[in-house]
Amino acid sequence: MRLGATLAYLSPAPPFSIATRAKRLADAGFESLWIPQVIGRGFLVPDPFVTLAVAATATEDVELGTATVQVPLHHPADLAHRILSLSAVCGDRLTLGVSPGSTDADYAAFERDYAARFRTFDRNLARLRVLLAQGRDEHADLAPAAFTNRRLPLLLGSWGAKVERAAREFDGWLASAVRRTSEEIIDAHERYRAAGGRRAIVCAIRVSTEDDLGPVGEQLHRYAEAGFDDAVVLIEPGGPAPERVRALLPR
Repeated sequence: MRLGATLAYLSPAPPFSIATRAKRLADAGFESLWIPQVIGRGFLVPDPFVTLAVAATATEDVELGTATVQVPLHHPADLAHRILSLSAVCGDRLTLGVSPGSTDADYAAFERDYAARFRTFDRNLARLRVLLAQGRDEHADLAPAAFTNRRLPLLLGSWGAKVERAAREFDGWLASAVRRTSEEIIDAHERYRAAGGRRAIVCAIRVSTEDDLGPVGEQLHRYAEAGFDDAVVLIEPGGPAPERVRALLPR
């Protein structure tokens, strides 16, 4: 199982250098770096597109991904343009995780309809797929074929019945560990594989203190034994050194 890390803190934290943090995590041996889209919750999580563009210039080889972009918060043409622009910076290191979102505060910040997020997600995603694949549709001409000749891996962040949808319609599944137990995550993973799912990633596994190293190490090995392809840790402000966390799952 590959081990990645979250680039930003998902709680109040002092300002930090994205480039420095990205390089530190990559140098510690993490194989992928991820950033979610979090807005309007009282603390700053840097914009995922800005963050990954900076990380791309500060690192080499490591995968760079969104976990996840909340598709209904964006106009699909604007979102496609931003993704194509980011892909031009990251090249084949970019992986796109998408979701309908799960927190109403983010929708309130944009004055969007939280209750309609699943319906909006389906509508916007359909157009987004076309724009990313072709660079244009009947309403917009965003980029020539040279910018769309690489197919971006598209992963779905989901729970419930949407786990099977991730298996059927997407290149992979992002399982957030923020509100789920290891047992719930592993059970959902079994359903995902049974539905034919490919890449499976469990993300946002929190590591807050040195005392968390033992329990998190046990979790990582459980996920590896269950058949997950990747795990992504979230090292909290003041948490253990990245090297100590990376050592929990030797290559």
